[in-house]
Amino acid sequence: MSQEVGGRCLVGEAAEIDETGGRMDAEGGIISADGSGQPAVDAFVAHRNLLFTVAYEMLGSAADAEDVLQETWLRWADVDLPAVRDQRSYLVRITTRLSLNRLRAVGRRRESYVGSWLPEPLLTAPDVAEDVELAESVSMAMMLVLETLAPTERAVFVLREVFDLAYDEIAEAVNKSPATVRQIAHRARTHVAARRPRGMVSPADARRALDAFRRAVEVGDVQGLLDVLAPDVVLLGDGGGIKQALLRPVSGADKVARLLASRKVQVAAMSLRPAEVNGYPALVLRFDGEIDSVVTLRVDDGVITALYAVRNPEKLSHMRRATTLCR
Repeated sequence: MSQEVGGRCLVGEAAEIDETGGRMDAEGGIISADGSGQPAVDAFVAHRNLLFTVAYEMLGSAADAEDVLQETWLRWADVDLPAVRDQRSYLVRITTRLSLNRLRAVGRRRESYVGSWLPEPLLTAPDVAEDVELAESVSMAMMLVLETLAPTERAVFVLREVFDLAYDEIAEAVNKSPATVRQIAHRARTHVAARRPRGMVSPADARRALDAFRRAVEVGDVQGLLDVLAPDVVLLGDGGGIKQALLRPVSGADKVARLLASRKVQVAAMSLRPAEVNGYPALVLRFDGEIDSVVTLRVDDGVITALYAVRNPEKLSHMRRATTLCR
């Protein structure tokens, strides 16, 4: 379970002891084989959810974020703990640097990705939606906006705007001067402001749009879809070359509505159910109980302006249980 202390998300009882006496983190990975590093273990476990959130917002991939956390632990285990004044800041710095390295590497990999690349969806706990700023920052729409930033711009924006780190702390994390970081932050804010959703959408408004969309899709109601879709709506699909999906975005309410209506829920083995994904209402399509697709929405002024359908099975593992995000 998690608790908020002094603006920091800490994890209570997030670790357990395996049969050999090794310490295991919340994902089941052994992070200490004896008691010699107990203070380091406790500090890492306490901030694990925060570090995962930082890495995920920078990478858009839960799998890559988990890898970064493992690397962060390895670096942290070698740190002279008594010399660290602020453990949270130090851990965030390690995670940020490792995330930057990985972001530059995966950027090249994504250039050869089959079809549209979408961030990895996360089944999130209800308390994520209660933190409006956090929910917006991890929404699929915002994560795609962050994808348009250069790696350092993304790191600076995330650390400043989402986690409210001081400029000098960010400067240490990205190896820049505070003055340069201020300039980067200004440039990133301007870039994001021009592309982010037009207004903060309440979960209730998003849920109303989602419910209307779901009813129309289930029965193949073209007019019902046209009523809830913006004229310039865009539909993107991500199958990763593993599952069949749209290779190119489909634009325009009429095209999107007719495409979705032709794929209405037709068989008993198929179900379309609501879920909280990345802090907002979404839909999960299942066949015979197995997750096939996750559909998230971008809602502006009460209508759906974008639809993101993730089918790549390698991106659906974090839909099996809720992920705790915090800042």
